[in-house]
Amino acid sequence: MAGLDEPHGLAIKEELEDYYETEIHHGRLYPNLDTLVEKGLVDKGEKDRRTNSYRLTARGRREIEARNEWEQQYLDAMDE
Repeated sequence: MAGLDEPHGLAIKEELEDYYETEIHHGRLYPNLDTLVEKGLVDKGEKDRRTNSYRLTARGRREIEARNEWEQQYLDAMDE
């Protein structure tokens, strides 16, 4: 969701499929999105009566930044 403007589930699915180069089944996607909402990492909104939108919360953004910092320390160590 980071970098996307309040994407709907299908847009997230397409983004994941491009990244992983495999089909993502909606039966796995939507329960995982609901888990992210329950954990306070993502907000779920409504674009229309049939389509939900998603966006990162401040906490979700902090978690991504923390993960990037964690990864960067190992990449920096490889350069030494």
